[in-house]
Order: sequence, then C-alpha cells, then structure tokens
Amino acid sequence: MQESIGRHLPDAAAAKALKPIIASANPLLEEFGPFHSICEFLTAIHIYADEAKEGKVRYVEATHFCGHVKDDLRQCLIYDSPSPTARLIGVEYMVPRSTYERFPDAEKKLWHSHEFEVKSGMLVLPRPSFKSEAEWEAFELDAMKEVVGLYGKTWHFWEVDRGDEYPFGHPKLMGSLINDDKINLDEALKNRNETFNVDHKDKAKKRAEIEVPDIHPMANSWWKV
Repeated sequence: MQESIGRHLPDAAAAKALKPIIASANPLLEEFGPFHSICEFLTAIHIYADEAKEGKVRYVEATHFCGHVKDDLRQCLIYDSPSPTARLIGVEYMVPRSTYERFPDAEKKLWHSHEFEVKSGMLVLPRPSFKSEAEWEAFELDAMKEVVGLYGKTWHFWEVDRGDEYPFGHPKLMGSLINDDKINLDEALKNRNETFNVDHKDKAKKRAEIEVPDIHPMANSWWKV
C-alpha cells in the first residue's frame, strides 16, 4: 500500500482522504504526520550548480517523494533510488512563478525552471502496477502541465555519485538542465528508463503540445556566467 500511494494521488486532499486507511494498515504511521502530505513520486536527474558555472555537467539520479504543503508550495524528499534502503540525499522546494517573482533577486538566482525536464521526458511519474498505461499517461500529462511552470530550489547533502559512503561536506546547490548540449541524455537516463520501463523520447513526443511558459531571466543562473 505505501509504495503505491505516492504514485497516483493528484493532490494533498486525496492523501488526507487516505489517512484513516493508512492508519488502520499500520497504526504507527498515524504518528508520522508530515509524511501524510506526500502524494507524488517523480524521477529525474539533477546537476551540480557550482560545476555548471564552470561549464561542467555532473549529474545524479534523483527520486522525489513530494507533498503539496499549500497551494503555492511543494516540498520533496530526494533519494538516490526507489528501494527500501535508498539514501536520503536532498530536498527540493517548488513554487509557481507568481510566488517566485516575489522573492529577492539574490534568492531568485538559486532556483531553476522545469521546462526542459518536462519537455525532454526527463521527468516522469513512474506508473503503479494497478493503473493501465493509457490511464496513467493521461494523468501524468496533466501533472506535467502543472510542473512545467514551477520553479525549484534543490539542495543535495550526499554525493553518492562520487561514491561517498556518508553525507560528507557542505550541502550542494543543484539545478536542472535547460538543453542537452553538454550531456548525452540517452546515457544519463539509461538506468532510470530501465528501472521504470519508460522511454524519455516517447514521453517527449507525447508532451510536444505542452505549452512552454516564459522563463524568468534570473532562474538557472549557473548557465548564464
């Protein structure tokens, strides 16, 4: 039950509706209040912002479990995989442009857009086994129409991609790709695609009609040096 909850609920209200069911299945979970808002399971890749400023692209697979805290704020726990022994490697916050525009200019530079993640097929919501492919594609497409306009601020605490056994050093600001000029996207997404039986190229075709919003000029600052 717990594995599927985050894959198919569209919003926090739906997650709240399942609260009594979850509690009856495992009474201990009733005490885990903050986890009740988790209603989305997404996967993508993140890049290290400080290295992007130097023209380098180092990326890591990011498995997100997200909750809709309020209408203009989502928060995600980020793991290195979807397995029960996955390591918690970071957090991401997402807001709509209307909220982002109220931030101080210095703050805006720490946030990234999501249009390339969506349009390239990099960002996916893995399909639960009890949903048909057609049914899930329709739901995912609706979800992507929302995410494409969101701005994210991401910190990673654990550089698992370089082999760190523990979360060493200071947190790293992470960003997103805005094109595939400096990366082989097929190679970068190969493991993710195989794990969840998805094809990012197929996803990209199905999202071709999603309208791309204007990107705020202060977002994705690491690509503009």
